[in-house]
Amino acid sequence: MAADPASDRELVARVGRGDRAAIRLLFIQHHARVYRFVARQTGSESMADDIANEVFLEVWKKAATYEGRSEVSTWLLGIARFKALSALRKRKEDPLDEETAAAVADDGDTPEMVALKEDKAAALRRSVDALPEEHRTVVDLAYYHGRSVGEISEILAIPVATVKTRMFYARKKLGEALRAAGYDRGWP
Repeated sequence: MAADPASDRELVARVGRGDRAAIRLLFIQHHARVYRFVARQTGSESMADDIANEVFLEVWKKAATYEGRSEVSTWLLGIARFKALSALRKRKEDPLDEETAAAVADDGDTPEMVALKEDKAAALRRSVDALPEEHRTVVDLAYYHGRSVGEISEILAIPVATVKTRMFYARKKLGEALRAAGYDRGWP
């Protein structure tokens, strides 16, 4: 049901004067919209129902302070958003029992794997540092600063084809250096 902003304002003014019929009308006109908004915010129908009711209780208490700077529907959704955020902050997570915790897979690396990765990363950094300046700069910009080939071309004032050629030779030299250090191309 589309509500008329002028009649909504009049209803809020009447609610501010204690008119129970006006709060019922406001509730009928806006409850579904407030409920749907809160349900999307919280992901919980029961929480949405409680919060939507709290919104209209808040309107009953604070209608006299409504200044009309926004539409009534916007004001109601603002109250709903604040109440939903507050409820989500208060909601505690369900405790995890020991059996459930034991069933959760541990995707973390073992200490040995961490050490292998750190060693390979250090070898890779040494290999990058050993590259000729023109190759090292391209690799640094691409992999450590996340620049695209086009951006590297602009930064270094060289053609895109030159950037691609330097990247090709830099990767080739890095692969050779890592193989010589005993590392394959894959990450441990």
